[in-house]
Amino acid sequence: MLTEIFPFKFALDATVIAGVSLWSLALYLGFSPVSEWVIEQLNRWFNFAERSLYTSAEEFDRTRAGREAQNSFYASLFSIVPFFLVGALCNYGVEIGLGRSWAISMGMIACIGSGVYELGRRDSRS
Repeated sequence: MLTEIFPFKFALDATVIAGVSLWSLALYLGFSPVSEWVIEQLNRWFNFAERSLYTSAEEFDRTRAGREAQNSFYASLFSIVPFFLVGALCNYGVEIGLGRSWAISMGMIACIGSGVYELGRRDSRS
């Protein structure tokens, strides 16, 4: 299907996609205060950018609740992008340092460790 659209081939390796996804999940969980900060900043930016599209204050105030909910949803979706990029770097570093067979294993270990850390952090906060 992609070859019908693009005149060249994409080489998508399943182990690289899995490794990057595992590392990005581990980083997202391990640095959850940073991910919450990224979500808040993206939400603020989306709200500010959308405000500039309206010329009428009445129209802006009338549709405010729906737009802010939609912007919060988009901010939570796009907040994974920086963690995905850093996860790609971590996966690449593990592949270079330990070999390709260790990339997914280290990603799983990182996910388990960051998940346990996040559970402990939330438990100690409450």
